[in-house]
Amino acid sequence: MSDHILEMKHITKTFPGVKALDDVNFSVKKGEIHALVGENGAGKSTLMKVLSGVHEFGTYEGDIVYNGEVCQFRDIKESEKKGIVIIHQELALIPYLSIAENIFLGNEQASKGIIDWKETASKTGELLKRVKLKESPKTLITQIGVGKQQLVEIAKALSKRVELLILDEPTAALNEDDSENLLDLILELKEHGITSILISHKLNEVEKIADSVTILRDGQTIETISVEEEGISEDRIIKGMVGRELTNRFPIHESNSSEKVLEVKNWSVYHPEHEDRQVIKNIDFHLNRGEVLGLAGLMGAGRTELAMSLFGKAYGKNVTGTIIKEGKELHLHSVSDAIKAGFAYVTEDRKSLGLILEEDLKTNISLANLKAISKNNVVNNRKEITVGEEYRKKMNIKSSGITQKAKNLSGGNQQKVVLSKWINTKPDILILDEPTRGIDVGAKYEIYTIINQLVDEGKSVIVISSEMPEILGICDRIYVMSEGKLTGELMKGEATQEKIMKHVINKQEAKA
Repeated sequence: MSDHILEMKHITKTFPGVKALDDVNFSVKKGEIHALVGENGAGKSTLMKVLSGVHEFGTYEGDIVYNGEVCQFRDIKESEKKGIVIIHQELALIPYLSIAENIFLGNEQASKGIIDWKETASKTGELLKRVKLKESPKTLITQIGVGKQQLVEIAKALSKRVELLILDEPTAALNEDDSENLLDLILELKEHGITSILISHKLNEVEKIADSVTILRDGQTIETISVEEEGISEDRIIKGMVGRELTNRFPIHESNSSEKVLEVKNWSVYHPEHEDRQVIKNIDFHLNRGEVLGLAGLMGAGRTELAMSLFGKAYGKNVTGTIIKEGKELHLHSVSDAIKAGFAYVTEDRKSLGLILEEDLKTNISLANLKAISKNNVVNNRKEITVGEEYRKKMNIKSSGITQKAKNLSGGNQQKVVLSKWINTKPDILILDEPTRGIDVGAKYEIYTIINQLVDEGKSVIVISSEMPEILGICDRIYVMSEGKLTGELMKGEATQEKIMKHVINKQEAKA
């Protein structure tokens, strides 16, 4: 009997104008953690959607052999019956249902059409123990953080008697502690005989837990590496992914600007729903012209809330404080006011808040600056096409054309579309919230280069990132946030991960 739980043979999948998978072969041994890596658009998620039945049998060429049986899945329910469960990067939980209701949604513990809530709660409790989540089954999903939501998704998979667990970028939105806990859980599941396929751009995590690594590039299989037999390193993975050595992860750049372009004084923000809860606490900071300023801190520190509140009070209630840009006090009461004042904000959630996924590239790119391509409220299609083509070329967006829908782009190319949309507004100050989340090292380098080009043109950029190497690699100056306060300021030459974490932990150092 084969020691492989899965063999995908000669898989080819074509979308209109694009061959996403080209004769891909992919095999996974029973009980291993098998990493699937590659640049955005390499075909990783598409391959897993073929496996799980999201792309049903008949829409692709090739064979899926699972536990020695040729399978032809017509939907995701058929693959789940076989024990194949996929957890997508965008979690599929319903916020205002309880943990128990989410875990057994579609798989209700019922008798004669009546749900047995006692049985549901009991089984949920057992599953939560397995994933080490100390929450009540009655807790609403909206009341727990993203890290715990990932554990709920795994508990849900375990409720379906999973044999092969597919995790698509499971740590993309998690802080370091939550990421470590999740990786430890995947290793523990391995000890209980569960096979995992891990899609991740965090190569240090791949190096830490993977038994085998398969590299895809441009829809083709490049190689599969056995970690035990051959060893593995991030440099080798990167070379396979991009087809070349990538000696520097961050482009070399120097900035010596000391001219203040923005001052924020005594900035306070309260929670939009819990109005007695102060989220941002009397913050003072400044931004220089031609500078990349980093905002570091753990998830929940208030970085996104600070950024959105500055961007025309897009977040919060009872927002108070002073914004001074180039010596002039501003009163920004709406996003429209912020855009007119030269601000732009690239959201951390590109799919829900950054893009209209059903619209094409040119529509998304022109959306935030319609005045530039319209007259008397009528869009000039020729101008829109010109703008779309300009940014597709300038940002190196890989697509079949400017009429390709955003939903059909890879994550890295979607991110470039969001950046294009806001750069097209010609901002003086660009706020980037987790600008490289869930994208590969090659696309990250391109985005870092774009950031450097912007500051060389005299723009100023604020970068919020949970990846400390990124903050250290691209920022000229760094503010550290913790619990809604600024707790430290570090210059590029002196900043280290240890110093940043010291400021995160030592909250008593917070500035007034």
